[in-house]
Amino acid sequence: MTASSSNQYDVVIIGAGAAGLMCAATAGYRGRKVLVIDHANKPGKKILMSGGGRCNFTNLNSTAANFLSDNPRFCISALKRYTPQHFLDLVERHGIEHEEKAAGQLFCKDSAKDIVAMLLTECEWAGAEIRMKTNVKSIAQSYGSYRVNTSSGTLACTSLIIACGGLSIPTMGATGFGYEVARQFGLDVLPTRAGLVPFTLHPELKQQLAPLSGVSCPVDAACNNHNFREPMLVTHRGLSGPSMLQISSFWQPGDPLTINLLPDRNILEDLLALRKQRPQSTIAQYLALHLPKRFAQAFNEIHGWSGPLQGYKNSDLEQVSETLGQWTVKPAGTEGYRTAEVTLGGVDTRQLSSKTMAALEHPNLYFIGEVVDVTGHLGGHNFQWAWASGVAAGSAA
Repeated sequence: MTASSSNQYDVVIIGAGAAGLMCAATAGYRGRKVLVIDHANKPGKKILMSGGGRCNFTNLNSTAANFLSDNPRFCISALKRYTPQHFLDLVERHGIEHEEKAAGQLFCKDSAKDIVAMLLTECEWAGAEIRMKTNVKSIAQSYGSYRVNTSSGTLACTSLIIACGGLSIPTMGATGFGYEVARQFGLDVLPTRAGLVPFTLHPELKQQLAPLSGVSCPVDAACNNHNFREPMLVTHRGLSGPSMLQISSFWQPGDPLTINLLPDRNILEDLLALRKQRPQSTIAQYLALHLPKRFAQAFNEIHGWSGPLQGYKNSDLEQVSETLGQWTVKPAGTEGYRTAEVTLGGVDTRQLSSKTMAALEHPNLYFIGEVVDVTGHLGGHNFQWAWASGVAAGSAA
């Protein structure tokens, strides 16, 4: 089947998510004839569910230091050329009300739908076409152009952009398609795994913590020389909350997590002073002052701390202090791609141009967003990578 002129485009983008839509508008404004295709029934599905439906659309403090990659310097160029302020300016031009939650983390005041509507409006203004419910059957390259065989006919294009994400949240339609395309054209794909994902626990600890489901407390979680001071949430399946999601990206199966349950206290000093001033007080009472009540009670029971502090030797209090300040947990695993916010690993960036996101061996083939081996911390950084990589490719394709 040949592609008619109506199916002939300058740029075809596979994936109508954050990176793909941003890229489409950017290329369209340059006068390129652009088509975005996606197998889903509506664009921006992951945007809609992000940030509890409010979309943490960027982080004002986003720098290359907030990203994981086997090639850590790769992301610098795109991030420098399209900054959080650039995206914020776009959001404000569209009159979208937003708020800063944690430091630098910007969310829509109303709904993530506002960000999707903004991107679709930009695509419309730029003349970029979007075609949903379109499956890609095969891709071939011939005479400097790409032929994309889809469920709605064959498309021809000069530039092909892969923006179809990673493996996280398969219920939203995530597949490994982008990695298959990379391999088809001889690019290496680094091992992938779930990132920003809750931990599951071994049965004994899970049972001990079961009564605490829904309890959150601020902690400092560490693993493999990285640490995050953010809330931890106990769930009926294990441990979640921002600190656990963050540290999960640095965790490998079998690694222990070290959790400081009282990161703002010098626990040993507190306990020694309390024993001196109020010798009849207990560890349970100390915990109740600084931790959520249910958590304090259960943690005290798990460790069997009883009796007044006057009965504790210095070495006993050192041990209690270490348990609270360096609580060691060996997760059974993670919840995997089912609930992971991102996919770690992906297309090896050593084979891409950091300026345009094009494959070095195939100058008109581009990879952007989550399919690439660049993964941000929690808090709006992954969206910033989507915008920045989308603009980089859209400015060149």
